Amino acid sequence: MDVSNILASHAAKFQSIDVEKETPLDVDTGFLTVTDLNPIDEDSYSTNLEEYLQSTARDGIQALIASLYSLPTKPSPDGPLAVLPPPTTLLPREKPLPKPKPPTKWERFASAKGIQKKVREKKIWDEEKQEWVNRWGRDGKNKEKEDQWITEVPANAAVDFDPVKVARDARKSRVAQNERQRLQNVARTTAQSERQDRNKEIDRTLATTRLSTASMGKFDKKLDGEKKLKGIKRKFEPTEIPIEREKQSSLAILSKLDGDVKRAKREKPNGGDDVLNVRKAIRSASRGRGAVALGRAQTRGDGKGRRGGKR
Repeated sequence: MDVSNILASHAAKFQSIDVEKETPLDVDTGFLTVTDLNPIDEDSYSTNLEEYLQSTARDGIQALIASLYSLPTKPSPDGPLAVLPPPTTLLPREKPLPKPKPPTKWERFASAKGIQKKVREKKIWDEEKQEWVNRWGRDGKNKEKEDQWITEVPANAAVDFDPVKVARDARKSRVAQNERQRLQNVARTTAQSERQDRNKEIDRTLATTRLSTASMGKFDKKLDGEKKLKGIKRKFEPTEIPIEREKQSSLAILSKLDGDVKRAKREKPNGGDDVLNVRKAIRSASRGRGAVALGRAQTRGDGKGRRGGKR
């Protein structure tokens, strides 16, 4: 029995698991994302948008699933789980980079003297034991004087002289000294940071105080090293604007006033006809360009007669 036609018709109902495109899909398995850089087919997009989006999403998901099946797995109570690799897509930082720490006293000294930092190995060769031992820590080389079975005693040593105790006290003294130096570096760094913050606050307060005078600090005497406070530059509209622009501004003011009237009527249906806030209307009109042009016209016309004539 020939079933090739049946198998072919059955296979035609399903798409291939291999996704072939002009530009290969960018699959980031670590983030479980797929980026399709191929241009949009305008004919398919315009003819049937839903079918085109489903086809594009299907190709991306198929490529992602194929990449997941190629990853190593680990067992779990719910079944095998794929071990995701590190992401390859670079994402922007949520917070700014941390500020570099100020150098310590030793780092400044080493920089001035040209001393290069050398990383010492954790293991060191012990000639007596003929093996590699720790430089410090458990059974470290720095404790060899405490573990010696024979130690030379000074001639003027006391009767109760204990060389092991003396070596241990010397080692603990070095550890305590290193800890004191570390705390001094932390205190010095904290004080320097607080000093910088305090100086910035003083500069900001001084610059703000300068602006509180009548001349906005223009004629005030400047101090040595005083910094100017940066603020927002005021922007003024031109004195002459096109008539169409002035018309639009006036219509916007009238539309806003009309909206205020309707809103006041809805809030106070029984308040009568006096629902317009006159003070607010005057302030809104005075801020508009139409009111500016009206004021200029009154100054050129009626203003001359009032200034030159008698009342």
